[in-house]
Amino acid sequence: MSIEQANFREVLSQLATGVSILTVKYGSLCHGITVNSFCSLSLEPPLILVCIREDSFCLNLIEKGRTFGINILDETGEDLSRQFASRTASKFTNVSYRLSREDIPILNTALATIECRLVNRYPGGDHSIIVGEVLNAEVDHYSQPLVYFRRGYTRLSAELLKFVG
Repeated sequence: MSIEQANFREVLSQLATGVSILTVKYGSLCHGITVNSFCSLSLEPPLILVCIREDSFCLNLIEKGRTFGINILDETGEDLSRQFASRTASKFTNVSYRLSREDIPILNTALATIECRLVNRYPGGDHSIIVGEVLNAEVDHYSQPLVYFRRGYTRLSAELLKFVG
């Protein structure tokens, strides 16, 4: 007997996560999507894991281009997250970004960025599990993360920042 989807979503909404945007370029087309299933997989070699819906246009671009970026959003990134979560084709409209040495679109306002080469793709229900080898990574030590919790965006509290700062 399987759990009801509404109950499953409610349970999963209790896990606070950072907010990331996967970016990809193939030919002259830059594209991206907001993802919440992202994590480190291995330190040696440095690998990350990200899950993307099977019907996502990005999967085809990743397969063709073999490289992609992960942009971890800072606390001002809610509008970016919403823009890249939409179904619009022109997600890079009015978005400040640069192309890396690997020709990967990197968002200029990201808290941290990771450039990856596709290593593997595995089936995962209605998603694909993408494994990427980390080619380069950068971090902005002066910004704070955007957090997603209970189906809404939030920021770390000043009290928590004092504790971890």
